[in-house]
Amino acid sequence: MAEDEIDVAPEERSGTWRRGWASAGAIVATIALILLVVMVTFSNRARDEALQWERHTYDVMLLTRTVDATMARSEAALGRYVLDEEQATGTIYYNEWRRAGRQIGQLHRLVRSPEQRELVEELRRLYEARGQELAAAARAAASKQDSGGVPLFYQAGMTQTGPALRSKLDQIAANEQENLVERMAQTRMFDEEADKFTEWLGWLAVLIGGAAIVLGLLAYRALAERLIARREADSESSRAMALEHAVQERTRELRDANDRLRAEAAERAAAEAQLRQVQKMEAVGQLTGGIAHDFNNMLAVIVGGLDLAKRKLSGPKREVEFHLDNAMEGATRAAALTRRLLAFARSEALEPQGTAPAELIENMLDLVDRSIGERVTVRTRFAEEPWRVWADPNLLENAILNLCVNARDAMEGEGELGIAIDNVVLGPGEVGELEPGDYVRISVSDTGHGIAPEHLERVFEPFFTTKPVGKGTGLGLSQIFGFARQSGGDVTIDSTQNVGTTVAIYLPRSTRVEEERVETAPVPKRDEPAAAAAGTTILVVEDDPRVSRSTVGALEELGYSPIACGSGREALEILEKNRDIELLITDVMMPEMTGPELVRIVAERYPEIAVLFVTGFVGEAGEADELTGHDLLRKPFTVLALSDAVTAARARRVSGSHPASATAAAE
Repeated sequence: MAEDEIDVAPEERSGTWRRGWASAGAIVATIALILLVVMVTFSNRARDEALQWERHTYDVMLLTRTVDATMARSEAALGRYVLDEEQATGTIYYNEWRRAGRQIGQLHRLVRSPEQRELVEELRRLYEARGQELAAAARAAASKQDSGGVPLFYQAGMTQTGPALRSKLDQIAANEQENLVERMAQTRMFDEEADKFTEWLGWLAVLIGGAAIVLGLLAYRALAERLIARREADSESSRAMALEHAVQERTRELRDANDRLRAEAAERAAAEAQLRQVQKMEAVGQLTGGIAHDFNNMLAVIVGGLDLAKRKLSGPKREVEFHLDNAMEGATRAAALTRRLLAFARSEALEPQGTAPAELIENMLDLVDRSIGERVTVRTRFAEEPWRVWADPNLLENAILNLCVNARDAMEGEGELGIAIDNVVLGPGEVGELEPGDYVRISVSDTGHGIAPEHLERVFEPFFTTKPVGKGTGLGLSQIFGFARQSGGDVTIDSTQNVGTTVAIYLPRSTRVEEERVETAPVPKRDEPAAAAAGTTILVVEDDPRVSRSTVGALEELGYSPIACGSGREALEILEKNRDIELLITDVMMPEMTGPELVRIVAERYPEIAVLFVTGFVGEAGEADELTGHDLLRKPFTVLALSDAVTAARARRVSGSHPASATAAAE
């Protein structure tokens, strides 16, 4: 027995030594795990506080844009009120102005720093001063005496109080922007700490898991040896079972810690998504403010021109025509801005045709010269025999003019602008995702200050602009990008700081088959409308009474006999009773029954009636396909444009080129 005890004693001492180190290692690992979990929790809490500060900053910046937009809507309503002197319009002005005051009070409660509170107090004083200026025009409009509030409204538009209000709002937003940079830096720092601690926790979990596996193997090996050597040693088996239970407990703790980390990661992703939504709302607020500012300028031109023309009615005819021309120019600019927004939203259907870009640019050089000024030298370079392209010529001209204006701004009004046209043959993957083939490259280059490398990847994003505040809405390049992609092409940009920038539009070459699809040549511009066919009866379907009255008046001025109604159902009832109608003029977007739906019914019942669509918006692609083959007149339009559209629609019906006529003939 003594010999057996001497042989077994070293093994028992080795087992005790291993168990002691394993227990110590488990205790150390548990303590380290607890410390890391606590550190991750503290880091996440600090990060959440920093994110809360970022949300507060975005709320302040968004509220400043909201105040600016509300005051812009109030002033626009006042502009309408001094013209129509309707109490409902005045109520809109009053409610919007009071809402702006409440929003300024909310802004005062929201800001935290004394400097920002002082700026909000100055903003409130400017708001009250601006309110007194506008109230004078509102009171004059309410009295309905003499010329009403138009002169006072025009005088209020010339003061510096409005620009000072917008400048103060921009200053408050700029201060919050500086605070946002600091708070975002704090958020990144806490995110990095949390990620670092999480990484350590993961490695610790791996180590503990590995140690648990090793300890489990050792425990199993020790248990097997003791069962073989000493079956009576039940105490050793109990300790092995206890060690296995400890390993299971540690594994459960690691699993719980991993679940907590997953939940915190999901919460952080939700917070980041909310921040992105706030940034998007800020961009929409900036866009709304810019559009309101542009429309206010155009309304000022229209209101001023009409008011002066009204005052000069008894004077020389030349002065009246001059002021009416100014008002018409302002209305045309407003329509052009709306068309740009529709094109940016991809809501305006393209009207492609075979176009020679070299001839188009040659014809618009005078317009380019007037747009960019005398201090910019324009140089052109065309291929010897430039190819034609299949694209919308109006949108192509607008894109080239937009690039020239951007180049002028980049050169600060002085430098050299180059316009080049090249015939290129592209291989696979040579330019973006364009397929191999023949393309026409239209390049516009400048000698301006260039674009920083970190901004090049974002220049085609909506709302992104490198221009100062108030100088651009960030729609120009994104609109050009959308036009090129819709036309089957692409856009590239190459810029070097202090050297210049080159923007190239790639459009697919027009084939002979595509060019033959152009049915008619462009109608030359005229100063007077074509003579109307006497006794021609036209049915006008328009749900807006004001547009309907204007259209009917224009048709009567042209010598036609119009009949007006406000819905598709009324139009069908009139057609059943009156068989003398030769032309149907209908709006596209109407309640209950749209224009295309009405035309489908009319084509089946009355195939001899010509159709002319009138619209200010083209929506879904399927609806745009239904307009194909019909004449289309876009709002707003002049009497001359209406005359040409009516003449073309009647001529198309007579020639039998209308889809309904072709169907009837086939039957």
